[in-house]
Amino acid sequence: MKKIILVAESGADLTPEQAQRYHIQIVPMHVSFGSETRDDGSFPPEEVCHYYEKTGTLPKTSGSVPEDFIRVFDDIHTRYPDAQILYLAYSAVTTCSYQSAQIAAEGRDYVTSIDTKFVSAAQGVIVLKMAQLLEEHPDWDISEAVSAAKEVMRRTRMAFIPNDMEYLRAGGRVSNAAALCGKLLSIHPLIEIIDGYLTATKKLRGKFLVLVPKLIAKYAEENALDRDELWLIWGPGFPDEVRTAAENAAFNCGFKKISWVKTGGVITTHGGKSAFGIVGLSEK
Repeated sequence: MKKIILVAESGADLTPEQAQRYHIQIVPMHVSFGSETRDDGSFPPEEVCHYYEKTGTLPKTSGSVPEDFIRVFDDIHTRYPDAQILYLAYSAVTTCSYQSAQIAAEGRDYVTSIDTKFVSAAQGVIVLKMAQLLEEHPDWDISEAVSAAKEVMRRTRMAFIPNDMEYLRAGGRVSNAAALCGKLLSIHPLIEIIDGYLTATKKLRGKFLVLVPKLIAKYAEENALDRDELWLIWGPGFPDEVRTAAENAAFNCGFKKISWVKTGGVITTHGGKSAFGIVGLSEK
């Protein structure tokens, strides 16, 4: 029996196969299409794009509520009464999920929560790395697991760029003028995750086919990324030619393994169609 069971939100963009392989329990975040609210992960993210194109209104996202966590925590405890639960949370400054989990954990001393201060694939990478470490160290207690998780978090780096600013404009994050200017001039904000916040750090200019390979090489060098593995994020509609160029750039930089992560409903709502991102671990 597993001593420690991992929990994360659907916004970590883990696949069902990954969750099943490592017995990771997923708590749903939510996406509202008008008056209908659906669990993130219960529908293909392309539906976010279709809804926006049809209605001109962007769906709204919301974090997991206490009842979502109570259901998952109690189900785990019923099946594995002696196990500890380690919840590796979606960045707490971006959503209510972490706070909801704290409410749900009251009176449940078998639950330990950590704010990973990352979202999407970066949170997912932290969860997967921890799952692998727990398999390698089955005798770890919860304090050892927490220390290991914090070390993985310390090494994690993530950045992404939207293909255009249309979804950012529709969501009220940039002005109409900024979105139009960005489209006309092929300007893309580079958004990095810094201490939990999604922070626009640079403005990049150019077509994705040229921009993405350059970003991979530069980001890998500037962050001294470990070359064992690189995770690349893609949103619905991401062009195949850019995917090929990205892979070639990553292998040319010396990465041994490339893993692609598709954005789920929550991240697609914010990043839009054909968004691209990069996640890696800095060298130890």
